[in-house]
Amino acid sequence: MPVKPIKLTFEGAHGAQLAARLDLPVGPVRAYALFAHCFTCSKDLTAARKIAQSLTLQGIGVLRFDFTGLGGSGGDFSSTNFTSNLEDLRRAADFMRHEFAAPKLLIGHSLGGAAVLAVADSVPEATAIATIGAPADVEHVTHNFDDYLADIDRDGQAEVSLGGRPFVIKRQFVDDLRNHSIEKSVARLHKALLVLHAPMDQTVGIENAGRIYDAAKHPKSFVSLDDADHLLRNPDDAQYVATVIAAWATRYIPKAVEDIPEPAEGVVVRETGLGKFQSMVIAGHHRMIADEPENVGGFDSGPSPYDFLAAGLGACTVMTLRMYADHKQIPVDGIRVEIRHQKIHADDCAECASEKIGKSGKIDRFERLITLHGDFTDDVRKRLLEIADKCPVHRTLEASSVIVTREHGA
Repeated sequence: MPVKPIKLTFEGAHGAQLAARLDLPVGPVRAYALFAHCFTCSKDLTAARKIAQSLTLQGIGVLRFDFTGLGGSGGDFSSTNFTSNLEDLRRAADFMRHEFAAPKLLIGHSLGGAAVLAVADSVPEATAIATIGAPADVEHVTHNFDDYLADIDRDGQAEVSLGGRPFVIKRQFVDDLRNHSIEKSVARLHKALLVLHAPMDQTVGIENAGRIYDAAKHPKSFVSLDDADHLLRNPDDAQYVATVIAAWATRYIPKAVEDIPEPAEGVVVRETGLGKFQSMVIAGHHRMIADEPENVGGFDSGPSPYDFLAAGLGACTVMTLRMYADHKQIPVDGIRVEIRHQKIHADDCAECASEKIGKSGKIDRFERLITLHGDFTDDVRKRLLEIADKCPVHRTLEASSVIVTREHGA
């Protein structure tokens, strides 16, 4: 299961706070990627989410953000232009460089693809670039509002409808587009390039992919997206793009080097460096994220410590019941255990023994709700519930434990 994206903000080109999401892998981060969305889109586009999730499975963290005036970001869209978009991208890379690590992979969709090509030289750490449906010249964007160009030229601005939403486009926006040559930027690249484009793209024609590909030096690759539309509205198309980029990128991004060796026994928990509480849990070959909810200052990017404790009790209960059912040849078709945890006053706990009550008069109460599927008698069902109490974690929680603390290496 992917880790819940972390909400972040950083300052954009015009001083506004830009909304961002950081998708992290469950385990060490081998590298980071920066994603730029399409014209008037947002970081939460289906394609952006799919790509981020697929890359996390390869150990790559992905920052996706909304340009100034779009999505959840502050600022005035009408005061922006392609130049300010590039500065937003540079600031996003600077933010990653300062807070985490500079991006090794740049990904751009549509105008975002043109933007990452134009800004690539400003991110020397980036070794690979992937574009999806990108235009070979940014002036191509004006095709979205051809009918309003005369009004913009005459009045200095016009309100246009893009994707069913109104946007104010100013003359400076149009003029700025004409000052950028994407093909010249591509020709200067000394990075691996992957061009993805659909032959039937009705927004940005396939000839744009050819121009970008021809201008690029090797290593370069082209992938046809068959009958996908420009926005990759079909989830299968978005997933395909995500899978291709994730597989391609691994060739150009070095493998992670784990800085903490696998423990011979036990579990290792360490800070990730993100937020107040987020921690990496290392158990043998397994990697998990622990965190706290947002309302107590965490990112809610993983289960809380008490969630892990409850999960241990629930998992142990399921395993114990399954072992017993199989041993006794009881036809149990399925087992579900729900664990609820509360800290309550002992006076409110009818099940609590007095010797378990601490000086505070409070006790941890775990309520275990077991669902058993199968065709068996009530007596067998009752016996299975009794067996649940024999789960080793159950016994550990009910018994007194000894915790010995010492400094590592001492």
